[in-house]
Amino acid sequence: MSDQDKLRERLALLKAEHRDLDDAILSLAQRAVPDMLQLARVKKRKLQIRDEISRVENQLLPDIIA
Repeated sequence: MSDQDKLRERLALLKAEHRDLDDAILSLAQRAVPDMLQLARVKKRKLQIRDEISRVENQLLPDIIA
């Protein structure tokens, strides 16, 4: 498996986790008494995943200086 393939696989896993966190945030927010600490932790994790997605995408498609 090449490095590019590993990065694409990692990217797919990160995007899936990001979508799952969307569902978790929605579920936590819809509770009668939302757990604000848990909600904040999930949102923070989602931001970390988004940053990691950006890093992996940049490795797959580096900026080309023309």
